Amino acid sequence: MNTLAQPWADGGPGPWILFFPLVWAVVVVSAVTLLRRTVWRGRRAPWHVRPAAAENSPTAVLGRRFAAGDIDEDEYWHRMSVLEEHFGTGGKHGTP
Repeated sequence: MNTLAQPWADGGPGPWILFFPLVWAVVVVSAVTLLRRTVWRGRRAPWHVRPAAAENSPTAVLGRRFAAGDIDEDEYWHRMSVLEEHFGTGGKHGTP
């Protein structure tokens, strides 16, 4: 009976035996790449801020209110300092 594992000149299965691990490596890498680009893409770390959430963050709302003229500069900086103490964001005037 002829099999694929015929000895290569009576010295073993031959160099083609490396083909099967190579095929499995390609399958595994392709599967991981596919999952990373589709299923796992939406799952981020909890501290990752999504763009929609960033638009409704307290600092963004405060900035919009200041830009619209609803609050003055002193009230803006007072509220911003309270937010920085509570959320631990960057320093005054946008410095981290």
